[in-house]
Amino acid sequence: MKHFRLLVLGNGLSAYGSYLNMVALNVFVYDVTGSALAAGLFMAVRLGTSVGSGFVSGRLVSTYDRKRLIIGADLCQAVALLALLLAPEAGRLPLLYGLAVVTGFCSTLSQVALRSSVPEIVGPERRAHANGLLVTGRSLAMIAGFSSAGVVVAQLGYTAAFLLDACTFLASATILMLLPIRTRASAGKDADAEESGDGAGRRSLRLLWATVPVLMAMIALRAVDGLGSSSHNVALPVYSSILDPEHPATFISQFWATWAVGTILAQQVLARYTRRSGRTLGERAFAIGACVMSAAFIVVFTGLPTGLTLAVALVAGAADGLTEVVYVSRLQTVPDSERGRIFGLSASVENAGFGLGMLVSGFLLDRYSPLQVVASLHGLAIAGCLTLLAYLVLRRPSAEPEARVRPPGGGVLRKERG
Repeated sequence: MKHFRLLVLGNGLSAYGSYLNMVALNVFVYDVTGSALAAGLFMAVRLGTSVGSGFVSGRLVSTYDRKRLIIGADLCQAVALLALLLAPEAGRLPLLYGLAVVTGFCSTLSQVALRSSVPEIVGPERRAHANGLLVTGRSLAMIAGFSSAGVVVAQLGYTAAFLLDACTFLASATILMLLPIRTRASAGKDADAEESGDGAGRRSLRLLWATVPVLMAMIALRAVDGLGSSSHNVALPVYSSILDPEHPATFISQFWATWAVGTILAQQVLARYTRRSGRTLGERAFAIGACVMSAAFIVVFTGLPTGLTLAVALVAGAADGLTEVVYVSRLQTVPDSERGRIFGLSASVENAGFGLGMLVSGFLLDRYSPLQVVASLHGLAIAGCLTLLAYLVLRRPSAEPEARVRPPGGGVLRKERG
């Protein structure tokens, strides 16, 4: 795990750069063009690229060395940012949209490659703990990136912000290059990697549906969850302005900081549970956790006192972190030869749900209150979770998948619990 902790550090730096440029670039586009439409188009191009690149990333991850793909993704983002810095002002606008494509594609590729590699880096028995470390690192990076973006841009300017972004990606790539880790199963090149891309993709989906259909339901549920997640992201600034018109950013900062603390606490509890029990949580925990998460996000917008609202945000963060780890760990039980395509499909579905939710939430907020919008979209997620949970409870015990793994000292850990 020593090498993996260094990988988490590099991934956290890369994530920090992603969140920082997410803010800095959007503001920069608006400043350069003076058009809200241009800024919106930039975000749409970036998100649209993320949706489409999931399928491509899955094929690349299933065919090529994953470590090199992650390094290449970081280096491409660094080079794109440096190119923007060196370009004359007249040529920056076309480069901005090119940068949106590069960042959207590379961030998805890096995510798919890393998630697919975790069981090969740390071993199947440690994947839940490793996923928890990654979630913790990205949560801290998100808070740091969003909170520092305004300060960096305001105090140091766009040049310093983009240069800092590029340095984080270069640092991440350097750390990964120095780590002696294996990111693919050692059984040799799988026959699926030699098939044509379309044929392999179709065979992967047929195999998944025939053997573990619950995973397809979980992936679909992540799309619905993306709708809910986009609703509270869009509604939060509106709700904060209602609470405190003079200082709307205060509540947003408090909310996300508390949410991050919740995710970190969840990882600590989950890691301790896994070590003591020898079990990893499964589909039922995912469904219950997603229900709790959506319900908590709805309660946040009900107008409770600030202290109680932040307590609920803590619960939302904990449930969010739990479901993320359980979901990723469950998908990682898919054989290595198929895992990249499954994570590519998942990335596309999640980004599509989130992007659609952004559009729907923005439209609904012009007509309804933040509570109504968040409750309606997160309510869909709750309904989906309850449906999945009912199926898991009612299905025959013999249908439950065996998820046994061998710990380093021998023996077999017990199967995953629902």
